[in-house]
Amino acid sequence: MLAKTVLSLGLWLQFAAGQSTPERGPQPSISNSEGDLLLLLDSSGSVSYYEFSRVKEFMWDLVRPFSFGPRDVQASIIHISTTPTMEFPFDRYQSGGTLQKAIKDTRQLMGDTNTGKALSYAKEKFFSGEAGARPDVPKVLVWVTDGFSTDDISEPMQLLKDMGVTVFIVSTGRGNYLELSAAASQPPEKHLHFVDVDDLTIITEELRGAILDVIQANRLHAVDITSSSFRLMWPKLLSQENGYYTLEYAPADDLSRKRTKQVSGAHTSLMLSNLAPETTYEVALIPESNVHYFPPQTTRVTTLAEEISPAQVLISESGPHSFHVSWAPMLDSVVGYQVLYGPLPGNSAQLLEVDGQHNGTVVEKLAPNTTYLVTVTAVYRSGKERSLSAKACTQEEGSKVRHLRFEDMGPNTLKASWDAADGKVLGYRVRCRRQTGSLSVISVSPQIHSVLLTDLASGTTNKVCVKPMYKNQPGRGLCRMVHMQPATEAQGYKHKQRA
Repeated sequence: MLAKTVLSLGLWLQFAAGQSTPERGPQPSISNSEGDLLLLLDSSGSVSYYEFSRVKEFMWDLVRPFSFGPRDVQASIIHISTTPTMEFPFDRYQSGGTLQKAIKDTRQLMGDTNTGKALSYAKEKFFSGEAGARPDVPKVLVWVTDGFSTDDISEPMQLLKDMGVTVFIVSTGRGNYLELSAAASQPPEKHLHFVDVDDLTIITEELRGAILDVIQANRLHAVDITSSSFRLMWPKLLSQENGYYTLEYAPADDLSRKRTKQVSGAHTSLMLSNLAPETTYEVALIPESNVHYFPPQTTRVTTLAEEISPAQVLISESGPHSFHVSWAPMLDSVVGYQVLYGPLPGNSAQLLEVDGQHNGTVVEKLAPNTTYLVTVTAVYRSGKERSLSAKACTQEEGSKVRHLRFEDMGPNTLKASWDAADGKVLGYRVRCRRQTGSLSVISVSPQIHSVLLTDLASGTTNKVCVKPMYKNQPGRGLCRMVHMQPATEAQGYKHKQRA
């Protein structure tokens, strides 16, 4: 573990100092690709300086092999902060070297995590000639997030996807799986990644390959593949004035079931739906031009297995007498859900019924500090049923830390203290995420209500969280931001409370 930490720190220091990072194996140049790639960078105060630097290193490593230029890949960065800000437009940097320097020189803005505002702003810039965006080329959004947002993301993200943008999400925090899987392009297993900020290199190659599937400019190919649909994309060959495209597709094992669609020469993509699951389709694109001859392009696409609901059951918002249970995915073939719950151990159970348009419900009137078995059953239109279970724990009565305070104990040292939480507390866990330096976690006995926090660099903002620990699960914690005054100022700190 120590060796891994030292190596990660060394790589980060090299990147922050402007040195090139060590090669992670051969990186051949990727050409014959064309697309506008927008990197959505969380620049808010919820991200530490260390995390911000690691994400910048990841972004550069991700796009490093691409060829950049007006007929290749173009990249831009938009900051998530109180107000969204474009770091540079798509057409400013036309070579890998200049783009690398631009990413390295990007500075954190701090402020609030208004991701929804940033997505609305991104929608404007993705299709704006002023921002250097190009018409009729694939659009890709890569959003790296710690899982926290102060505003709604669902509507602006859906508008982006409706306009043909392929959305990849990398969560370096816990995040809400249901929210993020709905925000990413489908299927989520290809477009959504959960990974620690120190392990981003693990997903670099896979994510780059998925992006390449979207922006390959020299062939007909499919993206957003589900059990019943996929989107076809192809290079711009015609225009509205000089021709149209004919698309033919049929199951590979029964070509007599061929279907045909025609679209104007202005199109470079088309969604095919109402397809059979786990079926391979032969697809042909035939450009019909009155000016030039273009040979047909073909591809073979296999749809995914039919989705089954529920595939995941999540428990959240647990309190002493209630919790929220949710599930995914939501399917049109499901007419309703049955939620069966009862305490463990025990033989009693109660039933809630939820219609098929909802993917969650609140279970109430529960006993505190109790473990429940929750079973969600999907009832399909065909009469079939599918069930999945999960355990849920209610909290102790009043199981929340209150009144987190800080006291200056000398250079780079603070004393954090808090009032005792109610109930049978087994201990407290104190987590300090430093803006610079290491993350520390301290566990103390239930009789102790204060700890000393050391190595807090002057001029930094640090996040301190205290959480009570109970038999079944942790209680509700309390977090505060604390700012250490620069050494040139009077000793002390400023206390910041997140809105």
